[in-house]
Order: sequence, then structure tokens, then C-alpha cells
Amino acid sequence: MDISLGLVYAIMGAALAVLLPGIGSAIGVGRAGEAAAGVVTEDPNKFGQTLLLQALPGTQGIYGLLTGFLIMMKTGIIGGGLVDITPHMGLMILGTALPIAAVGLLSAIAQGKAAAAGIGIVAKRPEELAKGIVYAVMVETYAVLALLASILMLFGLGI
Repeated sequence: MDISLGLVYAIMGAALAVLLPGIGSAIGVGRAGEAAAGVVTEDPNKFGQTLLLQALPGTQGIYGLLTGFLIMMKTGIIGGGLVDITPHMGLMILGTALPIAAVGLLSAIAQGKAAAAGIGIVAKRPEELAKGIVYAVMVETYAVLALLASILMLFGLGI
């Protein structure tokens, strides 16, 4: 089967779903890692607490990867048997990727900032780690909602 324009649009959607949240997660994890390194330099015993906070912005990359895999599975890019997709349907599939792509990018960066602030809490009051986690996890809510929207739209297309 020839690759149709619709399939190209669907592949673009899968790529955006993986690419943008991945970039955001890399930025967020990096920002938190910078803050964590400063704290651990002063007190190496805080490594575990700071690592936990540093890991949180990485989840958006996972959500984007999940969405990208679902698009690839639904279209036959993974698993064989490419589905014949019209350009109209391809654009709709691309549209299903946009919530997690955009929200994943921006929320991962914002979560990295919140996690870095939580690492500041750990630096002075390590017993308050849970408060730092709560601040960072609040940002996560919007990434989860975007993931849910993308998945529901994708499955609603009936491919």
C-alpha cells in the first residue's frame, strides 16, 4: 500500500505527541536537576528526596509517548497492516495529538519550575518534602487531563 496523505498527517500527529512533551520533560527535569545538584553539593544525604522531585516533570514525556504509540497502533504503523486513512481523517488524528503535545510541553516546563522550588524546600526543611511534591503534582493534573482528552478523541474516531 502506498502511504497516503492521511497517513502522513497521522504520523505528524504521533511525532508531535512524542516530540513536544519530550522536549518539555527534558527541560523540566533539567531545571529540577540543576536545583538538586546544588542541594546535594551541600548535603549528599538529600539525594533521594531531590531525585524524586526531579523525576516528576518526566511524566509528560511518557504521556506523549503513550499517545504516539496509540496513534501508531491505530493506524497500523506499529503492528503491520497500514490502515488506509483519508486526508480528512489524518487531520483529525493529528488534532487528537494536539492536547497532549501542547499541554505536555508547557506543563513539563512549569512542573520543572515547581519541582525546583520544592527542592528549595528540601534544602532548608527536608521533613517538608511532601509539600514540595504536592506543589509539583498540581501541575501534573493538567497533563493528565490533556492525555485523557487526546486518548478519548483518538478512540472516538473509530479507526
